[in-house]
Amino acid sequence: MKDASRVKENIIRATTELIEQSSGRIHEITSRKIAQQAGVGLGLINYHFGSKENLITICVQRIINNVVMCFSQKKDTADRSNLSDEERLADWAKQVFDFLFENHAISSISILGDMQNYHIESNSVYTQKGFLKAIQDQEMPEGDKRLLVFMLTGAMQIAFLSGDTAKELLGYDLTIKEQRDLYIEKTVNILFAGVNGKGGESHE
Repeated sequence: MKDASRVKENIIRATTELIEQSSGRIHEITSRKIAQQAGVGLGLINYHFGSKENLITICVQRIINNVVMCFSQKKDTADRSNLSDEERLADWAKQVFDFLFENHAISSISILGDMQNYHIESNSVYTQKGFLKAIQDQEMPEGDKRLLVFMLTGAMQIAFLSGDTAKELLGYDLTIKEQRDLYIEKTVNILFAGVNGKGGESHE
């Protein structure tokens, strides 16, 4: 069993290296390349993971999870005492949103993988846990905080996956950072306004 676990981890490590070297061209990573990188027989990929696609999804989830964890740890030490909860959450969300668009291929795989198998240890949930740390208002009910970050994460993911359709439906060209920032600010504003029981304020 230990040997099998070591082989699996070796294949995951090799695949992760190829993904990180691919510059987003994940479709060019073949099972043969993975086997060569890992120094294993080609058949072991399907044997341990079912398919190359399953293997790549596992590796991408790990990559994103590491990014989210590092992001949260960095935010723990960042001085944001001068910001309101709304401003702090928008600031963090903008950075996560930028990461999604700068790493489009692996982000798409991660989000779609979460949607197919949403669970407590998925990257989407880790992102929400990171966002929760931005809301320091002790008077806001915990349930409201969790609902707010759940809705924010979902709004970001759907907008990201919608591609060019977002511009037609929402009026934001999310390929442009300034437009992404406006989308985040507006979304966070509306969510906080809803929690506080009042209508969102226009940023236009």
